[in-house]
Amino acid sequence: MTSLVHGEVSHEETTALRVSVRPSNQKVFDENVSSVVSDSVASGIASKDASLWGPSAESEAAIRLNWVDLPQSSRALLAPLETLAAELRDEGITRVLLCGMGGSSLGPEVVCKAFGVPLTVVDATDPSQVAAAFANDLDATVVVVSSKSGGTVETDSQRRVAEAAFTAAGIDPRERIVVVTDPGSPLEETSRSAGYRAVFLADPQVGGRYSVLSAFGLVPVALAGVPVRDLLDQAEAVMSALHEDSPRNPAIILGSALVDSARNKVVIQNSDPSLPAFGDWIEQLVAESTGKDGTGILPVITHTEAPEKNASDVVNVMMTPVDTPHGEEHISLQGTLGAQIMVWEHATAIAGRLLEINPFDQPDVESAKSAARQLLEGTPERRPYAFIDSGIEVRGTGDLLAGISTVEEAYAALLGSVGPRSYLALQVYLNREEHAALERSRDLLARRLQRPVTFGWGPRFLHSTGQYHKGGPREGVFLQITGSFDEDLPIPGRDFGFTTLIHAQADGDASVLEGHGMPVVSVHLTSRSQVDTLARLLGVSL
Repeated sequence: MTSLVHGEVSHEETTALRVSVRPSNQKVFDENVSSVVSDSVASGIASKDASLWGPSAESEAAIRLNWVDLPQSSRALLAPLETLAAELRDEGITRVLLCGMGGSSLGPEVVCKAFGVPLTVVDATDPSQVAAAFANDLDATVVVVSSKSGGTVETDSQRRVAEAAFTAAGIDPRERIVVVTDPGSPLEETSRSAGYRAVFLADPQVGGRYSVLSAFGLVPVALAGVPVRDLLDQAEAVMSALHEDSPRNPAIILGSALVDSARNKVVIQNSDPSLPAFGDWIEQLVAESTGKDGTGILPVITHTEAPEKNASDVVNVMMTPVDTPHGEEHISLQGTLGAQIMVWEHATAIAGRLLEINPFDQPDVESAKSAARQLLEGTPERRPYAFIDSGIEVRGTGDLLAGISTVEEAYAALLGSVGPRSYLALQVYLNREEHAALERSRDLLARRLQRPVTFGWGPRFLHSTGQYHKGGPREGVFLQITGSFDEDLPIPGRDFGFTTLIHAQADGDASVLEGHGMPVVSVHLTSRSQVDTLARLLGVSL
């Protein structure tokens, strides 16, 4: 028999944060809470105790814990951001275009959507999507280039395109590019030499996925018009409660409920209209932090009733507006955006402690990057295809496609490899603005399989769930969709364009997944009409 457990933080007579849990396994939950409380994990996080995650993680944790006090330390950014934002408005610059990947883009995107503020995010290498972002409104555009190192190939390529686009439009790019990076990074040097409008240096002791309240998150959203002071106030209001070694601490309750070896997938249904797209940020935070060493927690994001919610290896999370009655889900969360950010960050760090992994590194993200670099350094060619069906090239793992000659048969064979603890990952390397309707296939496939299904736009997901795919349990089944039917976009100063880049990223990731022995079917579309063909196969009407 499980009991309902509440953790709540009130602020100025309102509920800033509420976490309610009906544990899927009461014994495991109680043991987790007892362990975290008795070991003073919450207060240890507050004091930035790098030893909490074990000796092997200590050196990394020691330089990754400054996210803990960002609601206070980031206030030093407010004055310079207010000044720059006012200058840009006075110059008629009202459109903010953000070039970044992973935490550098997901956090700002979520914040702007929550506050109803427009922000154009370019976290893609699809040539048509990148070209479209720079095709219009350049007279009113400022570009924020956001990267810890500046060595991220996607962001560096987007920066080069931004410079070229401004120059071609007769606009001095030095007046329209703002950079966020770590001190001493190659990007800082490049930006200072180029004379860009502003360079904001972030705290280097904050990892990308924990950086939404740092300069990486605040610079683009402040320039876009978000009242960042309010966001920091929301986050600061719950800080002290999340640092208490108490069984009623919402972060301890959430982190303890997320960790259950029998249920390592978390289906998160976001029914809170005030937090649109928040699940995408949670997805990266949880998957990239925990998916390693053969273990982890796979977040599955949905905005509708999840068909797979009753699977035996799933924990259900419902995010609802404050004061909504608690349902029958395992976990229910309510609260302001700033409070939700803080509770999920603390809970994820606590989950890492319970899983006995380092929640601050991402070793398997680099494997796909390395594979892509190797392809780009040579003369990249697509991996050999197993067959072509009506112009659609199909590739597959091992003997998965033996004796198969049609896309429908390949699709059926892949779905047939989904086992009782598997998850299916849809990975779509196409223009996500143009083909957004394909996301509807997630719910359709989950209903068909009654298993967890994730949907990721490539290469965006490589900086998110990509870590879990390769570092977590070997339970994934992967359908990869690529295409080459749009005009290529050259990358200034490079001997390859975006088409070559996105194909290298897809092939690199597929090769790493195959190397781990997981089923992968890659479907490559060679004409625009084939998107409709594939959509019908997935059950989606475009």
